[in-house]
Amino acid sequence: MASKKDEPGFEALYQRLEETVARLEQGDLTLEESLALYEEGMKLAKRCQEILQQAEMRITRLQESFSEGLTAVGEETETYEPEYEPAVAQDELPLE
Repeated sequence: MASKKDEPGFEALYQRLEETVARLEQGDLTLEESLALYEEGMKLAKRCQEILQQAEMRITRLQESFSEGLTAVGEETETYEPEYEPAVAQDELPLE
């Protein structure tokens, strides 16, 4: 069995899947040929889905890592406070 490094990438697998579907849609195949292509197509679709799920998990982990980094940076920074006192206190503002 081929290792994952030897396996074609998502784009190549998806192209093979599209070609398989196109051949099935032509309709000039025997039942056995159709079944074999259908089986191959299902395997290709499953592998493409697995690759996409792995990519999605990787993106989620990166986003979480990035968000945690922002939180850590935010905790280190001080909040801005003006260096002056307002001329009128908030509770003394006239109501119109």
